[in-house]
Amino acid sequence: MSKRADGSTWIPGTAMPRPEGSLAPRPDVIDNPGSQRVTRVAALARRGMRSRHGRFLVEGPQGVREAVTHVPGHVRDLYVTQAAAERHAELLAAARAAHLYVHRVTDQVMAVMSTDAQGVLAVVSTEAVAPAAGLDEVLAGARLVAVLTEAQDPGNAGTIIRAADAAGADAVVLARGSVEVTNPKVVRATAGSLFHLPVLAGLDLAEVVEALHAAGMTVLAADARGDHSLFEADALLARPGAWLLGNEARGLDAQALSQADAVVAIPVFGAAESLNVSAAAAVCLYASARAQHAH
Repeated sequence: MSKRADGSTWIPGTAMPRPEGSLAPRPDVIDNPGSQRVTRVAALARRGMRSRHGRFLVEGPQGVREAVTHVPGHVRDLYVTQAAAERHAELLAAARAAHLYVHRVTDQVMAVMSTDAQGVLAVVSTEAVAPAAGLDEVLAGARLVAVLTEAQDPGNAGTIIRAADAAGADAVVLARGSVEVTNPKVVRATAGSLFHLPVLAGLDLAEVVEALHAAGMTVLAADARGDHSLFEADALLARPGAWLLGNEARGLDAQALSQADAVVAIPVFGAAESLNVSAAAAVCLYASARAQHAH
């Protein structure tokens, strides 16, 4: 909050108080698509700019709502169009209650900053997705973890994070060689789940497997060549476990498979050759969750 010359208090993101008896001013609206602020926000779609400034984009009302709710201290700015402000009044109220900077923008400005924001966009510090604890601490007491070994498709990676969150997983690990977690498509596909559970990135797979074993977890590989059928493996799935999930096109390589304690196949009853990795991840994570909650 800030003090004005007349002693009144202004909360960032709210309208500036006006002298008694004066006419209400029109709210400030960012309307220049070529302004420096707008181009800087738009530039965060690029990895280099995210790394340089330590900021990333959260697009759409669902993701922004979760950021405001769970990591408000890391939300740097929130941008909203007039139409979106009317549709999502509760979101703006929550943002202002958290003393966040809320900026009204025209549709043209929003289109320059993001074509996928549905009128609501937040700039968030990358510290929001940097777990405060290390891998060993995150895994202490964990019962279910998803490990993406070489996830390259951002939509799949984000969807897996969302599925892991829904299944009650304790963490998601994106091993070295996977897509960057603050990629806008990854963030968008998580629908806010990125702010619900630890997501660790950039770790060597062998290091991750070693830590999983040290935490007493069974390392499972999801692969069509598995010796175990997912639907006949409840005793295996009921233990604290981590799923290794492979590349979208190549699946798990021989080295990754060799590090697993068990390789589990998802039965295919129809004519499809296999499942998309994010669909396979959801099936496997929920199978583990069901088995664990039944014991």
